Amino acid sequence: MASPARRATAATAGLLSIGQVLSRLQPDFPQLTSSKLRFLEVQGIVAPQRTASGYRKFSDDDLERLRFALTLQRDHYMPLNVIREHLEQLDAGEEPQTPIAPPSIHPTEVRYDRKELLAASGAAPQLLNDAISTGVIEAGKKYTERDARLLSTLVALDRHGIEPRHVRGLRQTAEREVALVERAMSALLRRTDATSRAKASELAPELATRLDDIRTIFVKDALGRLTD
Repeated sequence: MASPARRATAATAGLLSIGQVLSRLQPDFPQLTSSKLRFLEVQGIVAPQRTASGYRKFSDDDLERLRFALTLQRDHYMPLNVIREHLEQLDAGEEPQTPIAPPSIHPTEVRYDRKELLAASGAAPQLLNDAISTGVIEAGKKYTERDARLLSTLVALDRHGIEPRHVRGLRQTAEREVALVERAMSALLRRTDATSRAKASELAPELATRLDDIRTIFVKDALGRLTD
């Protein structure tokens, strides 16, 4: 009969170590560390198996769950408790309350030159010039998908007389909100250990989401007064 240690080794054969998981995920998530992986385990995102010596071993399914959670954190600022609930509903075969399209396993960053950016956004050259001169969009030889979305939004606003110079203050407001988040996390940011850094990475998008909720409420209140 196989010993418990032999059985544990057989059960984890073909699974991935923390180092292997990091090597596969860090190209897309450069800030990912082993401490952050352990933190995600504590938060219930994954439940890796353990060897007889206690080392974590991750399956391919664990790898994709991690990629899913990290992408939602990075691209959508979703807090881990929301991501965890979403995964739990999927595991139970339920339809999540807030459907989220799974991210691409191998996302590619689209890059545009100036001509391609204008074509993708439907913007006139002068609108892009105005956005750059007011600091709403940074000048560059290549532009990202984020720049294309921003310029498309400016096109829609421009039809109603809202120009790039009018929205420049929104960027300043965003920077003030980031300053609030930084102040709230000052104790964590002063620490240099990996656990504190992982907690800061989790807390920052959650605080940003809460501030965004408050701003949305205030805007809706103001719009309500406008239409009364």
